[in-house]
Amino acid sequence: MPEKNQLIRILSDDGTLRGMAAETTGIIEEIRVLQQTDPVATIALGRLATGTALMGALLKNRERLALMMEGNGPLRKLHAETDADGSLRASIANPLSGPPPEDGSSAVARAIGKAGFLHVIKDLGLKEPYRSMVQLQTSEVGEDIAFYLTSSEQVPSAVAVGVLLDAEGRVEAAGGFLIQALPGCPDATLEKLEQTLNALPPITALLQSGRTPEQVLDQALRDIPYHTLGRCELRFRCNCSLPRVTTMLRGLPEEDRRELAARDEPTTITCEYCRKTYSFSPEELAGLGD
Repeated sequence: MPEKNQLIRILSDDGTLRGMAAETTGIIEEIRVLQQTDPVATIALGRLATGTALMGALLKNRERLALMMEGNGPLRKLHAETDADGSLRASIANPLSGPPPEDGSSAVARAIGKAGFLHVIKDLGLKEPYRSMVQLQTSEVGEDIAFYLTSSEQVPSAVAVGVLLDAEGRVEAAGGFLIQALPGCPDATLEKLEQTLNALPPITALLQSGRTPEQVLDQALRDIPYHTLGRCELRFRCNCSLPRVTTMLRGLPEEDRRELAARDEPTTITCEYCRKTYSFSPEELAGLGD
């Protein structure tokens, strides 16, 4: 039976809190297989992809969002993208995290690296994409996304993202939630929400127990009335294509294209997200400059 990948958006009845919750188990497993990640890398990339999906719930029309974490750990760079339709893809520079830390510290934080940045790129259909970055705070992903939203976008936010693996390293449960305080939110509501969130089980435990994204929000927003704004199905989808790759090759310096065209064998380009390959003969490469 295929895994469900779904997201729900809600708004409190008084309009001062909004929330998103998602189950991403099937997508993160698909990404694991494509990227050939080890267990720690799977959890790290799965957290980032889930956080990207949650933030993407605020996109409209043809808008796109990308999150990238660059750290001094062995994973080096993690990247995830989404759009307003719920399409999601992700890649990682190094899928192997190395041996676990001996001091008992977080394996995910060590693999990402404590020194680095979270980059946020939004394509809102304007002349240039919106770009922002913040220093990594904990390298646990959820806390770093929450810090970006609170400090850069000035929207107090709580973010929980998690990935649970089975004994074979496959994704057993993945998902998360994002709750934001909007202007006018009473301090008493925030205090109550903070107490509830601190008492919540880990998000992976909630999903493993069979709770849907809506039930997760029910538990997170206990006694806070809200209504549903919308639901959508999430899916892995890569927008790579032959025309896009051809355009990329055309953008190379002429000297580099000539060097590739001078080879005896075809040049193969592999998409970093879906691993699809595109092959170009020397003759095709030579003709790109026409």
